[in-house]
Amino acid sequence: MKRAIFPGSFDPITNGHYDIIKRGISLFDEVIVAIGINADKKYMFSLDDRKRFIEEAFKDEPKVKVITYEGLTIDLCRKLDADFILRGLRNPADFEFEKAIAHTNRRLSKIETVFLLTAAKTSYISSSIVRDVIRNKGDYTVLVPDSVRI
Repeated sequence: MKRAIFPGSFDPITNGHYDIIKRGISLFDEVIVAIGINADKKYMFSLDDRKRFIEEAFKDEPKVKVITYEGLTIDLCRKLDADFILRGLRNPADFEFEKAIAHTNRRLSKIETVFLLTAAKTSYISSSIVRDVIRNKGDYTVLVPDSVRI
């Protein structure tokens, strides 16, 4: 089974994340969306809300699982027998950041990182932009799946 882990904080899931997961489904037998827990980070949405947003967005897709985790993503991959990490790239800055992580992960394990370019129509969206729109009472609904409602 080709299993990929798609890690992130998903605070909240965006249409860009959604697009990467949907496209990942066609490449892998299973895509596990892994919500990382970082005690030092301040989140807008609770862990339960973030998990629910993703589960609802993919409720009709049996190839998508949603979990939470702490620690290194490569340790999670080993635990879940996943040979791939799935990541989305929006811009050159994302590439440089993700490339360093991918090289480190490959040095520490045999896990490969698969990069998908975000679709042009979602490449400008980030969770931090969505949070800023929400804080300022803007229409965030065009930036996130229908499951993200506050």
